[in-house]
Amino acid sequence: MLITRDAEAELTACLVSAPFVDEIVIVDSGSADNTRKIAADSGARVIEQAWLGFGRQRNFAVGAARNDWVLCLDADERVTPQLADAITSLWRRGATPQAAAYALCRRNRFLGRWLRYGEGYPDWVIRLFDRRRACWSDDDVHEKVLLDEGAMVARLDGDLLHESAESIDAYIVKQNCYTSIQAERAFAQGKRVSAWRLFAAPLARFFRFYIVKGGFLDGAAGFAHIAIGAWTSFLKYAKLYALQRNDHHTRDITDQTS
Repeated sequence: MLITRDAEAELTACLVSAPFVDEIVIVDSGSADNTRKIAADSGARVIEQAWLGFGRQRNFAVGAARNDWVLCLDADERVTPQLADAITSLWRRGATPQAAAYALCRRNRFLGRWLRYGEGYPDWVIRLFDRRRACWSDDDVHEKVLLDEGAMVARLDGDLLHESAESIDAYIVKQNCYTSIQAERAFAQGKRVSAWRLFAAPLARFFRFYIVKGGFLDGAAGFAHIAIGAWTSFLKYAKLYALQRNDHHTRDITDQTS
């Protein structure tokens, strides 16, 4: 199961890496390139759906599947042979998966280098689950799989390769957009941030992944990846801080004029 938009450069390699699936469901949100044709030529069932946000779009795709067990991939991800074998072994010789969901070890490629430490690896993500016992959250960005109470998650051997073809410029633009959405959502939920957290959170994130998690061992690519991550942490909290300051100022004006 994939959600796509303008993914023609990446889609074929993704689909070829998972030949073991019973069906391929692709929910496309207005691609202007050959994404839908490539998907159809690969035997996928293609559904067009206007963009709902990441979480709701994924849930729409999950709901369109014919089977209860779903493997959710992005077009720029590849299933390694070891991971494919681990997935198929869950049903080998009539077996039934024991867990409700399975986390896959995603390995990220950044600035031409496969990261081995820091935030880049191991990056455990739940992507295989029984939709009767799990679903995606409705978050517009950074969605996650939600499990029924008591449902068990297990891990599978093998890597899920994440090889994004986007430029560093596009990556930064995307992070800027995501942090705006996160800040607005947090503000709407009543969350607030202190000036201290605005200062400390990005530094703590950098220290954790660059020093504690060994991100420095990934060289310049590791430094850039973690530095941008710390910067996005700062942006998220700075935008939230600005929203709450503006709200406080507006309420002060209202109180003075009432």
